[in-house]
Amino acid sequence: MKVLVVIDMQNDFIDGSLGTPEAVEIVPNVVEKIRAWDGLVYATQDTHFANYLDTQEGRILPVPHCIQGTDGWKLEPSVRQALADGAAQNESVLYITKATFGSRDLAEILEKRHREEPIEEIVLVGLCTDICVISNALVLKAFLPDVPVCVDAACCAGVYPQSHLNALEAMKMCHIKICNE
Repeated sequence: MKVLVVIDMQNDFIDGSLGTPEAVEIVPNVVEKIRAWDGLVYATQDTHFANYLDTQEGRILPVPHCIQGTDGWKLEPSVRQALADGAAQNESVLYITKATFGSRDLAEILEKRHREEPIEEIVLVGLCTDICVISNALVLKAFLPDVPVCVDAACCAGVYPQSHLNALEAMKMCHIKICNE
């Protein structure tokens, strides 16, 4: 079994409060990846609340984003549609809200699945390469050290182009495969 993890493809990270041209650019690649995927799909959503500015993250990054229930928190429409279409075809999309960069819930769910049916590979796509993608890749590698983890670079974007490249290099050093560089 192969697993695709779509990380935080939310409006605020694409064209909202923390959006970038690079994030806008990868949307069609992510949609194509989802539509072509034959296997399980998990989609995460960065989730904050009205007290965001009072949190440690909010004090370090004082830009409210992905506040639950807002348009910025929602998945980008074409990504949401691709996920919905996939779920309608094979009922294999699971949505996970997360309040931290890396999701322990995602890792625990995949660890349990792996015990039930071995996972051949986990592929990650999404935003931001240098924050949530790298964090989730490393958490998954820690929970499932013998399962190959791959990041599709053509389906990821970072806060800055250079930090995207730095994150890809860091992941390589941690035995995470990078494809489509």
